[in-house]
Amino acid sequence: MENISVLDVDIEVVRKNIKNVHLRVYPPDGFVRVSVPAEMKTEAIRLFLVEKLGWIRKQQKAFRQTERQSSREFLQRESHYFLGDRYLLEVVEGFESQRVYLKNKKTLTIHLRPEASSSKAQDVMDVFYRTELKKIIAEYIPIWEEKIGVKVEEWQIRKMRTRWGTCNPEKKRIWLNLELAKKPSRCIEYIIVHEMMHLLERNHNEHFVNLMDTYLPNWPALRHELNNLPVSHADWNY
Repeated sequence: MENISVLDVDIEVVRKNIKNVHLRVYPPDGFVRVSVPAEMKTEAIRLFLVEKLGWIRKQQKAFRQTERQSSREFLQRESHYFLGDRYLLEVVEGFESQRVYLKNKKTLTIHLRPEASSSKAQDVMDVFYRTELKKIIAEYIPIWEEKIGVKVEEWQIRKMRTRWGTCNPEKKRIWLNLELAKKPSRCIEYIIVHEMMHLLERNHNEHFVNLMDTYLPNWPALRHELNNLPVSHADWNY
């Protein structure tokens, strides 16, 4: 891989067997990567990046201003998010089944073994998030299959560091980020629709935007909301 500096912005260049240039700015700190056709000349890449520099800076500024949660330690009254709402954690130690549930509108209860590590507590919490997110996805996908006229052959939930979701149009498979369980259901729906729309249009081109405008007209507001919500602490790798 190559690296190009445009003024004070460092950009990773990845050459692939592709026809178009794909530019992405990644959270949490605005890392920039551009994927280009294998034979594209360096000066042409640089010219493209110079033209996109204003957009790159705007994306980086937005990511750096986004609130980020510190690493969770699973202590009493620690803040945790579920479907966009903030809950205070109640930690119950004992030898019953380790699990998480909503105690009320303000409290999220986790049952743990005595001396359970933070890593184990996170595993228990992830089971809760995955279970609840599956319910929401399973509800939304059939609705949007009928609206859009597509069929999702397979969907999965994964932990992803740099994307809310991905789509494989050939296999008609969608992967969604486990972190979505912490976001409002309307934002989860937006990501589901976004990825399903790639079954009709692979690229983020004008056709894709027109499809989103047609089926989910308020998608820009939902994208803005999602990208400005607190993000989890993570040791990001690219």
